[in-house]
Amino acid sequence: MGRAHEVRAASMAKTAAKKSKIYSKFGKELYILAKAGIPDPEMNQGLKRKVAEAKANQVPADVIKRAIEKAKGSETDSYSFIRYEGFGPGKSTIIIDCLTDNTNRSYSEVKTCFNKSKAKIGVSGSVSFLYDNVGLLEFDYEGSEDDMLELLLMADIDVKDVKVEEGFAVVTVEPTDLHNTHECIIEELGEIEFVTYQISMLPIETIELDTDIEKTLFERLLTNLNDVDDVDEVFHNVEGF
Repeated sequence: MGRAHEVRAASMAKTAAKKSKIYSKFGKELYILAKAGIPDPEMNQGLKRKVAEAKANQVPADVIKRAIEKAKGSETDSYSFIRYEGFGPGKSTIIIDCLTDNTNRSYSEVKTCFNKSKAKIGVSGSVSFLYDNVGLLEFDYEGSEDDMLELLLMADIDVKDVKVEEGFAVVTVEPTDLHNTHECIIEELGEIEFVTYQISMLPIETIELDTDIEKTLFERLLTNLNDVDDVDEVFHNVEGF
C-alpha cells in the first residue's frame, strides 16, 4: 500500500497506544505554563499555543481544563525536563524525554529499562547529534508537495521538508515555527485532524535490526520505557517500530 500508508498506520497506532501518556504529558505542560504566567489562554500566549497543540493531539477538554484549574490553586508541583540518551541492540540509538518531579526516580527507572534490555544509557550528547530537532506535522492532504511548500513559504515558515504521498502529508519545520505552521495549515484547510503535531527528534539515518534477539530486546526496551510514568517521548532510529 506504499510508504505513506505505513507511516500513517504506524503513527495512528502509536497515538492510540499512548493516549494516557499523551494526556499526562500535556497535563504537566499546561500546568507549568499556567502556573508560570496567567492561567488564562487568552492572556497567556504560551498557554494558548499549548492548548491548541493539546487539542490537535485529541486531548479531551476536561483534561485541559483540569490542568489549568490546578494551576490556579495553592499547591505547587515542580516539574523538570530531562533528556536521556543511549544505545540499544544492534546499531540502534534512542532518546528519552521526561518531565518529572523527581529526577533521581526518573534516572533510576530509565536505567532499569536499559539494563533489562541489555542496552546502555549514555551521557548527554552521545546520541542527539545523530538526530534533527524539528517541528513535525502529519495529516491527510489531497494537494501536491509544491502547493503545500508554496503555502508555507508565503507565510514565512522556515520549512525543512515537505513530503506528500497517497493523500498524506509529512511536514517538518524549524521547532520555533511549529505553531505558526499549524495555524497556517488550519487557515488553508480548515479544522483537519493531525496525526502528529509536536516537536520531535528525527534520526538523520535509520537502521534495521538484523536478528530476532535484537528485535525482541528493542521491543522490550520500548515497552518498558513507555510504562514509566515520567517518560513523555521516546525517539529512536529503528525502522518498523
